[in-house]
Amino acid sequence: MYDNNYPNTNSGVDQTQPNNGTVHNQDQSWNRNQNIYNGQNAGGYYRYGNAYPNDYMQMNRTPDKKPEKRKKNSGGYLKKALISVSLGLLFGVFAGLGLYAVQSVTDRFGENAVESEPYDVEAVAEDVVNAATEIAEKTEDTVNTAQNESGIHVTDSLTTVSADVSGVVKEVMPAIVSINNHYTEKISYFGQSIINEADASGSGIIVGQNDTELLIVTNYHVIADTEKLTVQFVEGSELEASVKGTDADMDLAVIAVPLTRIDNKTMQQIAIATLGDSDSLEVGEPAIAIGNSLGYGQSVTTGVISALNRNIELSNGSDGTFIQTDAAINPGNSGGALLNMKGEVIGINSNKIGGSAVEGMGYAIPISSASPIIAELMLKETKNKVAEEERGYLGLSGINVTPDVSDTYGIPEGVFITQVYDNTAAAAAGLKKGDIITELNGEEITTMDELQKELEFHAKGEKVEITIMTPSNSGYVSKQVQLTLGNKVQN
Repeated sequence: MYDNNYPNTNSGVDQTQPNNGTVHNQDQSWNRNQNIYNGQNAGGYYRYGNAYPNDYMQMNRTPDKKPEKRKKNSGGYLKKALISVSLGLLFGVFAGLGLYAVQSVTDRFGENAVESEPYDVEAVAEDVVNAATEIAEKTEDTVNTAQNESGIHVTDSLTTVSADVSGVVKEVMPAIVSINNHYTEKISYFGQSIINEADASGSGIIVGQNDTELLIVTNYHVIADTEKLTVQFVEGSELEASVKGTDADMDLAVIAVPLTRIDNKTMQQIAIATLGDSDSLEVGEPAIAIGNSLGYGQSVTTGVISALNRNIELSNGSDGTFIQTDAAINPGNSGGALLNMKGEVIGINSNKIGGSAVEGMGYAIPISSASPIIAELMLKETKNKVAEEERGYLGLSGINVTPDVSDTYGIPEGVFITQVYDNTAAAAAGLKKGDIITELNGEEITTMDELQKELEFHAKGEKVEITIMTPSNSGYVSKQVQLTLGNKVQN
């Protein structure tokens, strides 16, 4: 919400004035005959001044003429005129019928009644209806002719019906889960690192299962820095989940729940969502958002597709193309489903993209763009964090090669090794100062923080493969190095 830094008196009149004719502004009373636009600072509140002469409102002013606007609306005036004429003719026909009926009754039952043939009222009424219909058709033809001569397409009249989405929601709700992330947050304060534990909520979509796991897609930022993930299903049961694969650039992640932990009752009530085709969407068609809004549990909001292929710069500096909708997407909705009226998932909602700066503008990752990445993440090996005392270490120090540094100096993005410690896994594998680490077991590494987080899933004595870019006479050369993780370096 934008703060209003102006006092309420800036509008000139207090909006809460009583009916007795006296204007009140907090504890200040003003007489109606006082000119409140005199530019003076009365009672401590600034009043807008009147820069016009006192007789400005009495001056004779010639109205501005807008011939082009009248010309633009000439088709509308013609249509109104023709419709008025047709209505007038129709009124005249019915008036004549009434007079005719009165006259006929008078002639038959009055003093001057004479013998005459009875008239057919139904036939007369039918003639009136036919005449009115003919007038209306001629009027419509005349209007259409006038509009067609302008060369501008005339929109058709359409009938829209407000659809009940309860059936769609009932079908898809079993495929939506709530996610709770218990994570550790590291804050740097005057050079000191402070560790703070916190909880965050989000949503997820059940997208499949393999022989041993139920697979759920969500946003990467929902599960980032996690120490413990908990998934709540539609019937209320909660189970712990593990990270299977992530793509930070697309803000996507797949988490897994072992099937052995899910009882039969839960399995009978949950469902796997059907993925749709976001490339076939049209602006204006209905949209439904389901998610764990504010962490209160699953809720439903509706709207339309406001825009397609909306290009937005993300907080990490990268660009993304998203679906825009006016269906409310609030904190906790991230990772939830954006649906079409068939109940198909057309997008993965993300509150992080739009934030809360503007109302009525929510964003979702198009499912057609996300599907290939989701399929790839579903095939990765599920990762479980290793206890700190059991974790493996490389034995090196490094700094980040950011995109700006990479562009400036022509070196690859990743972790630039500044020091390799003796008697460590890195030293045994032949890593040296100047090498740049870009991957660990196939996971892209761009920062030292990402490297350390990835190592949290590997125990000492475990073999891993590291991709490095090593300098040579012809530039940097890619190289894969296998090594066995060792103990933490003792300082």
